[in-house]
Amino acid sequence: MAELASPAGPLPHIPDDLTLAQFTLDAQHPARPVRKDGIPWIIEDQSGKKIGLEELRARTYGLANGLSLRYNIKEDDVVLIYSPNHVDYLVAVWAAHRLGATMSGANPLFTVDELVYQMTATKASVIITHPDSFDVALSASRTANIPSDRIIIFDTDTPSKTAAVNQCTVQALIEMGLANPPNFVERRLNPGEGKTKVAFLNFSSGTTGRPKAVAIPHYAPIANTIQLAAHHKLNQDYCKWEDQRFRPGDVCSAVLPLYHIYGLVFNTHFSFFCGMPVVLATTKFNFLEFLKSIARHRITHLMLVPPQIVLLCKHPAVKDYDFSHVRYLTIGAAPLSRELMERLVEIFPNAHIGQSYGTTESSTVITTFPLSKKRDLSGSAGQLLPGVVARVVRPDGSLADFDEPGELVAKTPSLALRYDGNPEATAETFVDGWLRTGDEVKMNRDGEIFVLDRLKEMIKVRGYQVAPAELEGCILDHPDVADTCVVSVPDEYSGELPLAFVVLHPQPAKRTESSARAAEEIKQSIMKHVADNKVAYKKLAGGVEFIESVPKNPSGKLLRRVLRDKARAMKATPKAKL
Repeated sequence: MAELASPAGPLPHIPDDLTLAQFTLDAQHPARPVRKDGIPWIIEDQSGKKIGLEELRARTYGLANGLSLRYNIKEDDVVLIYSPNHVDYLVAVWAAHRLGATMSGANPLFTVDELVYQMTATKASVIITHPDSFDVALSASRTANIPSDRIIIFDTDTPSKTAAVNQCTVQALIEMGLANPPNFVERRLNPGEGKTKVAFLNFSSGTTGRPKAVAIPHYAPIANTIQLAAHHKLNQDYCKWEDQRFRPGDVCSAVLPLYHIYGLVFNTHFSFFCGMPVVLATTKFNFLEFLKSIARHRITHLMLVPPQIVLLCKHPAVKDYDFSHVRYLTIGAAPLSRELMERLVEIFPNAHIGQSYGTTESSTVITTFPLSKKRDLSGSAGQLLPGVVARVVRPDGSLADFDEPGELVAKTPSLALRYDGNPEATAETFVDGWLRTGDEVKMNRDGEIFVLDRLKEMIKVRGYQVAPAELEGCILDHPDVADTCVVSVPDEYSGELPLAFVVLHPQPAKRTESSARAAEEIKQSIMKHVADNKVAYKKLAGGVEFIESVPKNPSGKLLRRVLRDKARAMKATPKAKL
């Protein structure tokens, strides 16, 4: 039956009496390599500015003391960060932890109403924001009854034109904190307290309902970092130095948002643990600038999401670059087709390449591709990390067989505590120490997971289950297609049918604008491409519709429900236009 503990080896000791800041900035661990002299921790992408450990520790202390002095931030207060990536973002996280406070990261693209919801749900004490986000933060704080003087601004070269002259900045708080005697005693955890003391209130990017505040204890990201280290045999001479997957002095790109768990734990804290600097992108993601960054900083490690992979595989500018120095690439957030994985091997000929899988509720990674496979093109999301036990469960609650579809249910030391303030959702998802992921998977006897799709996104055609991600991988192989999202539309005969929303490359898109006949020909060509490559019930019987862009959240997940609602509205009103 499909229940299996990770075959990847034993799990080292996980300290349960440290905050994440103490584990990252102060502590040593047997699995942690010694960072080479002169290797920075953070490199600001655009400026090239390098920041080392002692500067990070000093800025963290200064900000913690400043927050205590000016705002009396203390035990269990919530510091909400509403900002794109910034060189002081993690300093703010660690400063909150030094004080015993909790950090909650908000999507910098949130509207006022969305930000008000998170401010209210977390009972935020202060807001740290970016000048570009100040106007929304100010409007939201007024609605949430948070005084405007409790909005703190990250320092940039272009301060907000609308921010009050006396608006407090992070740099001003750091300077205040460093200039004054300590006003706080750093929070020290009792043995075992790391498992219950909340470090983060991260909001889940679920596909239905309002976001839920995931209460993540300090122990969880520490555990996940050590699980990843054990999986990758970090600090062990398991093979030749040049073939080891993670080495001190390698350079990791950090373009993922730090408010999201993937960027916060795997992309940054694990990289720091490995002794690798992260090249932190602090502007809105621009693909051409991303390519230049990889070359400019000689980046060796990439942790990406599927939309970025699609661009790497499809954008004509990629051919102008030599990426032979890239040693590692993993993809998370959504399953990826074999066709795209094979293209990645051509672009990154020397890299270890494979997929990873995790959730906010598991404080990131549950599976990643094993060391035994330099390139895993099987479509697997990887092997269970050390310390993980997983089940695949049928709809009736019984255990599925190996290689049989079912819901992934996992137990891991990096598990979150609950959905804060939502006991009903907690009871549905966190069951007797197990996490119900809501993802349909298959698991083989080697502990490898193959993610089929979100259970709520599965399309049921005449009783057959059709995974949108499978069709999307096929459609992306069509030469005219730049991006796509497949959703279900209701059908009286079949129950549901797959419909593809498609973004075309510029040239075919231009043809469709001037000729309805050309548009129809391209639609028929895409439908034929799927029909030629997939079993009959998986054909695009719901049709093809062209759109300018596929809506996604910043972590790269398709906002499928947005297009599903649009498709159903179109079916109800056939003449409705996109």
